[in-house]
Amino acid sequence: MKGGIVFDVDNQIAKRRELEKKLSDPSIWNDKEEAQRVTREIKRIKSVVEPWIEIKKEIEELYDLYNLALEENEESLEDEIKRQIQLLKNRIDKLEKLSLFTDENDSANAYLTIHSGAGGTEACDWVSMLLRMYLRWAEKNGFKTEIVDILPGEEAGIKSVTVYVKGPYAYGYLKTEIGIHRLVRISPFDSNARRHTSFASVFCTPEVDDDIVVEINPKDLKIDTYRSQGAGGQHVNKTDSAVRITHIPTGIVAQCQNERSQHKNKEMAMKILKSKLYEYYKKQRDKEKEEVEKSKKDISWGNQIRSYVFQPYTLVKDLRTGVEVGNAAAVLDGEIDIFIEAALKNKVKAPT
Repeated sequence: MKGGIVFDVDNQIAKRRELEKKLSDPSIWNDKEEAQRVTREIKRIKSVVEPWIEIKKEIEELYDLYNLALEENEESLEDEIKRQIQLLKNRIDKLEKLSLFTDENDSANAYLTIHSGAGGTEACDWVSMLLRMYLRWAEKNGFKTEIVDILPGEEAGIKSVTVYVKGPYAYGYLKTEIGIHRLVRISPFDSNARRHTSFASVFCTPEVDDDIVVEINPKDLKIDTYRSQGAGGQHVNKTDSAVRITHIPTGIVAQCQNERSQHKNKEMAMKILKSKLYEYYKKQRDKEKEEVEKSKKDISWGNQIRSYVFQPYTLVKDLRTGVEVGNAAAVLDGEIDIFIEAALKNKVKAPT
């Protein structure tokens, strides 16, 4: 298959049967979290396997039609058969991409957060550029977006921003962007037109389904209200409607200022906090906490996953996969699928 990806339908069907057998054991419900995990995995496998089975059936039917056309010398069917082949090819290409998503939360909506790092005002401007890049990518791929929190830079740009991205497999795609992004260019803020290097970190968590239980003790929460700092109309700027919630045991913070009332901002902040805590505890459970810490390293030299160079040449290079694109302007206009797909394929090929 394209890109050397092979999706083993029979193996996935066997895995689903094994999980269904496990779920049929009443004792599994003594561990609600495990039961939920198994249920979600069955649902994920089903969503990927069933379209492959359907396509296999259609290929067999098309093959029968082809043989019939040969036997009856029906040349009039040639165009219709070619059209059906192309339609099947397009569907197979889409399914091959879906087969790259193997984690239980890949199909979820996502919260994408971008923080400025080393580089001062230049780094804040870099966050603005990355925000535009992801918003353009989301628009081109049919995802809906909502900026739920934004902290402007002191002089220009954005210090940090959180975007809610809604659509099938939003988290599966955007989790590949987690890491440090490095920009090299002639700074528009430097009167001497010198070359500057700036950094920004990108982090992503999945939206947690309502049926997933994340235990949050109200006593562990510190809730602060403050005046919204982004553009949003007179009401937003005149009232302390923005909400910041800190989970004291972990130090995880979630905040929202986009909504028009303190109640709605608190509700959204709690959703974000639930998402972050779920991901945090999941990493602990899977003994992958080290990977989370890697994504929180100093936003500076040596930790970047991708470099965007505009001076002395133009090149965007992903340091994990080696993928390079010379048209840096197109990348910043949202053309990042080549990097996302390469990262997903790289994970599939990686030894376990």
